[in-house]
Amino acid sequence: MKSELNDLAAFAVVATERSFTRAAARLGVTQSALSHTIRGLERRLELQLLARTTKSVAPTSAGAALLKTLSPALEQIDRALNEVRTARGRPTGRLRLAVSKSAAVSVLLAKLPAFAAAYPEVVLDVSTCTGPVDLVAGGFDAGIQLEEFIQKDMIAVRVTQELRLAAVASPGYFATRSRPLKPRDLSAHHCIGLRLPGGPYRWEFEKGGTPVTATVTGPLVVDDTSLAIHGALAGVGIALAYEDQVAGYIDEGKLIRVLEDWSPSFPGFFIYYPDRRHQSAALSALIRALRLS
Repeated sequence: MKSELNDLAAFAVVATERSFTRAAARLGVTQSALSHTIRGLERRLELQLLARTTKSVAPTSAGAALLKTLSPALEQIDRALNEVRTARGRPTGRLRLAVSKSAAVSVLLAKLPAFAAAYPEVVLDVSTCTGPVDLVAGGFDAGIQLEEFIQKDMIAVRVTQELRLAAVASPGYFATRSRPLKPRDLSAHHCIGLRLPGGPYRWEFEKGGTPVTATVTGPLVVDDTSLAIHGALAGVGIALAYEDQVAGYIDEGKLIRVLEDWSPSFPGFFIYYPDRRHQSAALSALIRALRLS
């Protein structure tokens, strides 16, 4: 199909210029190569498109009819290609993103107003998810996720500082219970579990370089830290969430943090995508906007 289109475009140039010499110069090919192309096209169509003499070249009646139909189509294709080339340098279009629920709020929405104002022709089509996502299979342009959930063959750019988890509960919850001093003390508490694609998350702690995991139980299991926070605010039990998510509630006295000296830091969120080649202007703009400076 591509070869046929190229041959038709070459015919249109020869028929318009009425000269193999001028047409060859315009197309950047040799006269012999151009002549070979036209002969091959005429052979496949079983039609003579050009009448040739030693002094002139002119379309036959069949060639003239073909040129009349062909010229508007080639002009439309040329306009479409020019529009695409222009769009390459201007952020525009739809970006499909696979984003963890926490990153959607803390990373994407935090910078969306400024991004939308700077690039009004870009639409971010966001699907929230928990755990790893195959971007290529899902038809996504990029994702925002914790480092541990990013496929090894992806290109990842950091968009947050390192993060820490915070174990919190409401003052009402601790009104009748002692606060845990060590991770093992959680076994005596109602904890709001966090469900990941691979199963329940075992709460991870560390102190003095020694990692400790705790299997917690309680009346509620959720798949998003923001839901766990609301459960903690309601007095359901102890929740585990990102520090930034609960800092305001702690300052206001609505939540109490426990086991702070057992909370290690870990790599934060990254925007990741499959390939650098032919990256759209819209994705490049989003990466610049989110990149940790």
